[in-house]
Amino acid sequence: MVSEQTRTTTSTRIRGSAESTQPPSQHTRAWATRLVTVGIVLTALNLRPAITSFGALLEDVRDGLGMSGSVAGLLTSVPPLCFAVFGVMAPRLARRFGPGAVVCAGMVAITTGLAIRPYTGSAGGFLAASALALMGIALSNVLMPVIVKRWFPDRVGSMTGLYSMALALGTSAAAAVTVPVTDALGGGWQSGLAVWAGLAAAAVLPWIALVRARGADSGDGERTGAAHPVPRDTGGLRITRSRTAWALAVFFGLQATAAYITMGWMAQIFRDAGVSAGTAGLLLAVTMVMGVPLAFVIPRLATRMSHQGPIVVALGVCGLAGYAGLYLAPAAGAWVWALLLGVSNCAFPLALTMVGMRARTGAGVAQLSAFAQSTGYLISIPGPLLVGVLYQHSGGWGLPIALMAALMIPQIAVGVLAGRDRTVEDEAASGPRP
Repeated sequence: MVSEQTRTTTSTRIRGSAESTQPPSQHTRAWATRLVTVGIVLTALNLRPAITSFGALLEDVRDGLGMSGSVAGLLTSVPPLCFAVFGVMAPRLARRFGPGAVVCAGMVAITTGLAIRPYTGSAGGFLAASALALMGIALSNVLMPVIVKRWFPDRVGSMTGLYSMALALGTSAAAAVTVPVTDALGGGWQSGLAVWAGLAAAAVLPWIALVRARGADSGDGERTGAAHPVPRDTGGLRITRSRTAWALAVFFGLQATAAYITMGWMAQIFRDAGVSAGTAGLLLAVTMVMGVPLAFVIPRLATRMSHQGPIVVALGVCGLAGYAGLYLAPAAGAWVWALLLGVSNCAFPLALTMVGMRARTGAGVAQLSAFAQSTGYLISIPGPLLVGVLYQHSGGWGLPIALMAALMIPQIAVGVLAGRDRTVEDEAASGPRP
């Protein structure tokens, strides 16, 4: 009897111990997943305001710091250059410190750069502080697909869509509200730019909590309860042997070229066609806002398809139609062309989704993301500058628009290649397949 009672008591104690420890484990996993989701959204909101808020106050900044036109032009070309240069560092830093820790550091860099750049008092200081913020953006750009793949391997499309939608929202919001916020704060451009450091500071908090809990650190996806942890692969992946990696890099670069040309020159095209300045700005805002809902829909659709080529073609056709409209009747169909180009610019969330789909492992996603984005942003640098040169020397928009349309053809071609159901690990191991 005593023996049976002891066994019963012991069994009850063991079961009770298991039952008492299991719920906290499940609770910890759910808490960490929610925190990662919040971190992804807040990070995405901060990946473009450093650029678009500056664009909204460019004239004020130039006057306040005594910038020449060439220095101001350099500042508009710095973002893709920084994205290319600093993005290469992301995989190595992620292997050393963990992707969560690197993104946390990136958010700190954005916060610091945005907080100090309006008060440096010189063009050189402004440029250096901007570069610090852009370094943080570059690291986070590369590692967001890695974190999505590690924590949500069975929801890459929906989480990439959420991230892309938040990024588009941050981009358009900074462009739209920076001037009104500046006026509300007394009209000083310094406060109008510095206010965005507050949003970046908020994005630091969830990553600090995750890193302290070792929830987003290197290899911690397995330890802290990612529902389907992605196996680590620390072997050297020869990414340049993969044709898919090259196709995705060129596709990323050409879509970035189109996006930067649109952001930099579309409003001027409409103004030269007789559209008022206010309406031209509104048309540009419509183009940018189109990315908010579509950035959520397109990645979800892409992950349900084995080949993303049809989406690439559909977006490219919208771009070609928009450019044709800008050439033939820019003012008469302005709203239609703005909408079509807004749809076409959603090649960006599609490219991010394909980064997550074209690699099997977290390390593979990190290398592919760094390679595609760094190479792509380098490709994108000359485009807006070349459009400006053609516009200045031809005296009209015929040649620049022809260039934009011509670049859309190879974008479609390489996008179809990048959309094939292959992984860079397989191609790098066996050599590129035809």
